[in-house]
Amino acid sequence: MSRRATVVGVGLIGGSIGMALREAGWHVSGVDADEACCTRGLELGALDAVGWDPAAEVTFVAVPVGMIAGLVGEALDASPAGFVTDAGSVKAAIVEAVDDPRFVGGHPMAGSEQDGIEGADASMFRGANWVLTPGAATADDAFAGVRSVVRSLDAEVVTLSPERHDALVALVSHVPHLTAASLVGLAARRSEEHSAVLRLAAGGFRDMTRIAAGHPGIWPDICAENRTAITGVLDDLIGALGEVRREVVESDEACLLERLESARAARLSLPTGAPPPSDLLEVRVPVLDRKGEIASVAALATDLDVNIYDLEIAHSAEGDRGVIVLIVDAPLAGRLTEGLEGLDYRPTSRPLAQG
Repeated sequence: MSRRATVVGVGLIGGSIGMALREAGWHVSGVDADEACCTRGLELGALDAVGWDPAAEVTFVAVPVGMIAGLVGEALDASPAGFVTDAGSVKAAIVEAVDDPRFVGGHPMAGSEQDGIEGADASMFRGANWVLTPGAATADDAFAGVRSVVRSLDAEVVTLSPERHDALVALVSHVPHLTAASLVGLAARRSEEHSAVLRLAAGGFRDMTRIAAGHPGIWPDICAENRTAITGVLDDLIGALGEVRREVVESDEACLLERLESARAARLSLPTGAPPPSDLLEVRVPVLDRKGEIASVAALATDLDVNIYDLEIAHSAEGDRGVIVLIVDAPLAGRLTEGLEGLDYRPTSRPLAQG
């Protein structure tokens, strides 16, 4: 029997989630205020049916951030036994508003310049980072269940607190988008004076400003919900650009070269891909069988910059204990076990290949 899911918001992200789930054998229902989106979702293979599915084991809410909390509440009511997650790029306000053990905040960091269901793609999340932000109320089985589904879409799961997510995404997503939009706007205005500007705006300029082609309608809500973090990063960026301006004006070649070399080294060090199994270790962490243990361990791994490639929990048949099993990079396993020991856990590790 097919596993069942519901997608709320049958647009670019929701449609892509539906396509990816159906490709994996799921039965997917869709809900959208615009009936035409659901109709097109059926035609494009993103959905099997339209309407709330009471039997859905997981519901993805993929609508503008200002609408998410209300629709998460509807999803929890519509599927009394299912888990619910969302796809919004701001998390703290949403997680605070939804105080339910079956809800797991989420943010797939993937997208396209295309708008709506027409741009949906089943492969959108392969290799992409998908952030999960469990709140204080989130149950461990909800976190583990949503994480398992996300991993089945070939996404890389990163676990963060909602507040840390918002601060980091302001830096790596929100402000870059606003910066790209500002650069494109500047070029467009200059083109009114110099017709060759946009003809020359290729290469690096086109690559750097690609994200400005994304759908603009979602950004007022994002900026409103994440105002504090975004303005803080904008202040830092303005300060950094002021330093660059000074270096250029004063022909401070040494400082300018150091800045560019540091940036180049940082850019080249960005992580890519997963290591082979021979480079992985299994870390087993005995825990009390209580709410929040999995999320705490996963968040610690993120804080220590240790990627978790797989995670499961084995509940004890007797007593109130279980074991969290993590698959991590072998060279970083020691860092993780030390961190866990510092929190009074008693982890053990072994090569992945051992039985």
